[in-house]
Amino acid sequence: MRIGVLGTGNMADALATHWVRAGHDVTIGGRDAYHAERLATRIGGSARPASLRAAAESGQVVLVALPYGAGAEVARDLHTALEGKVLLDCSNPVGPGFRLLTEGGPSAAQQLAAAAPGAHVVKAFNLCHEDVWRMRPPVFGGRPLAVPVCGDDETALRRVRELVRDVGCEPVAGGGLERAGLLEATAALFIALWVGQGADAQAIAPPLAYAAGASHQETEGGTAAFRQGFSGQNR
Repeated sequence: MRIGVLGTGNMADALATHWVRAGHDVTIGGRDAYHAERLATRIGGSARPASLRAAAESGQVVLVALPYGAGAEVARDLHTALEGKVLLDCSNPVGPGFRLLTEGGPSAAQQLAAAAPGAHVVKAFNLCHEDVWRMRPPVFGGRPLAVPVCGDDETALRRVRELVRDVGCEPVAGGGLERAGLLEATAALFIALWVGQGADAQAIAPPLAYAAGASHQETEGGTAAFRQGFSGQNR
């Protein structure tokens, strides 16, 4: 697969390194030619430096590894080069005090889609620190890390699921792009728990077998009971 990377920071480094090792053809695009060349040299293999536009033009999938706001700005400038491409968004719109910067408005992924309306935007890789993505592979307690993926185009989703597996993770269907905001809000919550309180965010979810309540396991009405149970909590 041909992959363009917009950005030369830590997320670009971590993910592109896996994809080069998996045999993909990767072009690192940066505003600064020196930083693009330095990262491509560091990664090695098929990685090569280029301008942002050349990276966008080269990829079947284009990773937007840029800070929130900058991604949409760059995508707007490059929208013709991104026509028909898979645009992979890993950004987190989290500000001071772990505040979700998009609250009340479109998600970062939806803003990216509006900036490049001819592209197929997919949200993934936003729930972990870049050091997790550097692991070979990210496996904890013998279980590969699960990566939620949100998007509307099935071909785009299939390509991103392949890239998730190339990192050593398991893709999880997160729904359409309208649900990307939920992933971004989850990241804001997790970061606040991890960094702000030193809490184990993973501990807030019960094992899958108990998610619907132990009494509902392996029953035909389990899913309905699960939904009813949660809605009942709000009455």
